[in-house]
Amino acid sequence: MKKRTIMAVPVTCFWAVVAVCLLGIVIGSFLDFRINESMANVTKIGSFFAAFGCYFSFCLYPAAGMCLYKGLKKKGLPMAGTALLIIGWFLAVCYTNSYSGGKVRDLFHYTAGESSPWISVLSWLIIAALYVWPILVCGRVLDDVDADRLIAVGAVILVAGVLSDNVNLWLKQVASRPRYKYLITLEDPKSQFRNWWQMVPNLAGSNDGLKSWPSGNMTIATMMFALPMLADVTKKRSMGKNLCCYAVAFLFVLLYGYNRIHMTNHFLSDVSFGTLITYLIHAAVSRAFLPSTGQD
Repeated sequence: MKKRTIMAVPVTCFWAVVAVCLLGIVIGSFLDFRINESMANVTKIGSFFAAFGCYFSFCLYPAAGMCLYKGLKKKGLPMAGTALLIIGWFLAVCYTNSYSGGKVRDLFHYTAGESSPWISVLSWLIIAALYVWPILVCGRVLDDVDADRLIAVGAVILVAGVLSDNVNLWLKQVASRPRYKYLITLEDPKSQFRNWWQMVPNLAGSNDGLKSWPSGNMTIATMMFALPMLADVTKKRSMGKNLCCYAVAFLFVLLYGYNRIHMTNHFLSDVSFGTLITYLIHAAVSRAFLPSTGQD
């Protein structure tokens, strides 16, 4: 009898993430502003990690594309697999360009309207090239013996990732909560502070300073919890490998959460909600796509 799992790890691992998130929400509900006052300190290394740390999560998109490609190829549908592989790769490039493209162009001292447009093209090509290696590596290590499970895992990563991002964007408009970095530009920051439950729907509009809840970057970071599912469809799979991937994801999410607070972008409750919402979406999608294996 197989041990019940969620996203290729024991159920206790699932509840550990949920418990940590709920604890962060409870603590943040009382101490959000005070925590930011004591932790906020913008640094160069923090800025670098904030800008480029999401790269590791976005690597999961082309990896998911390769899952779909190998699974569909095994089923005699190579063209469909190729199309989805390209979509997975493109999602990674597109999201990276949206979240970090400006930072990449800054490395080349690009100024819109002044610099050569070829510099912008070069930066895009560099981003595109950075997502080739996950395709190559996954092409070698993924096991296509169970094509159905391979297809399901790829679908879970793509669907849950896109769904989480869009849910987050919608919730940011629903909440319209001021960021700490916006508050500290005001004469009396604490007077304009709002707890997460004090929502003012659609107040934010295009003002990023009013889009603190929930954390979008934590939505990206939490994608890393899909790593055990990816490890579970490799040639040399084992629960030990799955748990190692889970531990890496857990530590990465904690570090990213600390960075979001440290860099004045979010409050503890923003970080905790962003992680919890994304994690639950991934868990629900995995249950929907992987019900017949006895593992998810």
